[in-house]
Amino acid sequence: MHPTEHVQRTRVGDRIVVRGHRVGESARYGEVLEVVGAYGAAPYLVRWELDGHVSRFYPSSDAHIEHVGPPQSPGGESPAGG
Repeated sequence: MHPTEHVQRTRVGDRIVVRGHRVGESARYGEVLEVVGAYGAAPYLVRWELDGHVSRFYPSSDAHIEHVGPPQSPGGESPAGG
């Protein structure tokens, strides 16, 4: 990756999706409450939708992030200036 290339970082409010591990097992969903790692990296503090419990989460290959809201510029502001 080129040093000036913009990378979308995980932010508070983003959604975590963890695929089911077995046939017929549904995915789990959670909301990022806090980004504990530096520069948008894991771990994340997540509230899980199914039962509302909150846990520290280190994503693995079965998880992905759905970004919510407009992307931020490298300076931390949204492109619209908000």
